[in-house]
Amino acid sequence: MNTVFLDFASLDQDDLQLEDLKAVFQQQLTLYPTTSPAELLPRVQSAEVIISNKVLLDAETLQQCPQLKLILISATGTNNVDLEQARRQGVVVCNCQGYGTAAVAQHTLMLMLNLATSFVRYHQAVQQGQWQRSSQFCLLDYPIVELAGKTLGIVGYGELGQAVAKLAEAFGMQVKIAALANRPQSASRVPFAELLPQVDFLSLHCPLTEDTRDLIGPAEFAAMKHSAFLINCARGGIVNEAALAEALLSGQIAGAAMDVLSVEPPKQGNILLDLAIPNLILTPHSAWGSVDARQRIVQQMVENVIAFQQGQPIRQVN
Repeated sequence: MNTVFLDFASLDQDDLQLEDLKAVFQQQLTLYPTTSPAELLPRVQSAEVIISNKVLLDAETLQQCPQLKLILISATGTNNVDLEQARRQGVVVCNCQGYGTAAVAQHTLMLMLNLATSFVRYHQAVQQGQWQRSSQFCLLDYPIVELAGKTLGIVGYGELGQAVAKLAEAFGMQVKIAALANRPQSASRVPFAELLPQVDFLSLHCPLTEDTRDLIGPAEFAAMKHSAFLINCARGGIVNEAALAEALLSGQIAGAAMDVLSVEPPKQGNILLDLAIPNLILTPHSAWGSVDARQRIVQQMVENVIAFQQGQPIRQVN
C-alpha cells in the first residue's frame, strides 16, 4: 500500500527500530520529517495510507484523496483528523493507546521529587559556587520535604492516574482521587473542592475538555495549602497560566512543575517562561517520549495495519 508518514520527526530521533513498519507496507512507505500546509496535498493525493501525528487532515484535504483507505494516528489524540469526513469516505482511522503510561508516570514522580527536594535550586547553587563558599559541610538553604506521609491528590484516574498512584504509594504517600463534576462518581472519591485544601501535591491526569479547561484557577489556588505543589503532565489548558504565575509569585503555593503549556511550542512566548517566577519547573512536553514508549507506537501501528488488512480493525476511532 502506498503510504506516507507526514511528520516522522515528531516520533523518531534516529533511535527507533522501523523494519517491521516498513515490512508491513512492503517497503512502500515514504517518510517525511515534517509537512507544511503547502506540501500536504501533493503528498497525500495518491496515498492509500496516511500516517500523521499532528499534521491536520481536514475534510477538504480528505475529499481530494480518492485512494485513501486508512489513516494511522501515531498518537492518542484524534483532533487533527476530521473523523466524520473519513467515515463518509469509508476511510478507517486508528490511533495508538496506552503506549506512554510508564514514561508519563515516572516523569510525574520525577517532577514531584524535584519539587520535594528543591533539586533544581541545589543544582544551581553548586554551579554558582554557593556550596564551595559554605561554612558548613552541607548546604541547606532551600526546603526539603519527604514524600512519605504526604497526601497526593490525583485528578483523572484512568490508566495514567492509576500508574502514578501506584508509584506514589510505594513512596509512602496517601493517595486521594478527585471527583469532578459531570464525571462518574463513587464513594471512594473526594469532591474536588473538598480535596484541594487537603493535598500536599496535586497531580493532573485528566483530558482537556470544556469541563476541565481552567480547572485550576485563582479560586483553586486560594483553596490550597501554601506548602502545596502542583504537577501537570496532562494538558496546558487545564491550568490557568496567569493564575499559576501569580500563585507562585505571591507564595500562594510552594511550587509547580508543568510538562505542558496552553500553546506548544511557545514560539510567541508564555507567561510561565518568565525566569522571575520562583520554584517553577518546565519540561517541553517530553514526559511521554521515552524510546520505549515511542517504539510501542511503532509496534501498535504495525498491529493496526495487520488487523486492517485482515478486515478486523483495532483501535479504530471513527
